[in-house]
Amino acid sequence: MGLWSPGIEGFALSMGLILAIGPQNIFVVRQGLLRAHIFVVCLICSLSDALLIVVGVLGLGSILASIEGADLLISVAAALFITGYGVLRVRSSMNPAGMSISDDSAQGLGATILTLLAFTFLNPHVYLDTVLLIGGASSRYSTDERFTFAVGASLASFLFFFTLGYGARRLSSVLEKPEAWKFIDMGIACVMFVIAGAIILPFL
Repeated sequence: MGLWSPGIEGFALSMGLILAIGPQNIFVVRQGLLRAHIFVVCLICSLSDALLIVVGVLGLGSILASIEGADLLISVAAALFITGYGVLRVRSSMNPAGMSISDDSAQGLGATILTLLAFTFLNPHVYLDTVLLIGGASSRYSTDERFTFAVGASLASFLFFFTLGYGARRLSSVLEKPEAWKFIDMGIACVMFVIAGAIILPFL
């Protein structure tokens, strides 16, 4: 199916969205720095993302795909949204901020899990990104292709969180530098613009 197969597109879109600084990412980095419950934290983050992605792709995606003529409207809306997200990342790159890491002592496992679940499921952006945006972007594919899209998007979460958690000690010196986020945000913007183009290209 070429470069933009559903799995590759799902992976790229998910990775581009998840790279943005947020409380969940900061918490994962903090746990990595403290070497506290890293595997559990990374696993919960990855599984939570995968669950929401599946709900969006196989749930919302199926509903949208069943509406006649909705594929064009959804594709245009998704492309515009993703482009807007890319523009925000360009603006962020012009005034980058480092990822601030807390120096507090590590929590117990139970408290760590509860805190992580709160960061994950009480954040409205997680539903916008995983359920609505990823689910909407997958709606133009067939059922089998949407499954591949969901697998690709979920793999991006697993790869990102485990790399972030276990690589935190080395990454921390980079993530705390605003200069690094200038390039990270520009990279994310480029990925978003390419995905937006790939989504709308079949209708041109």
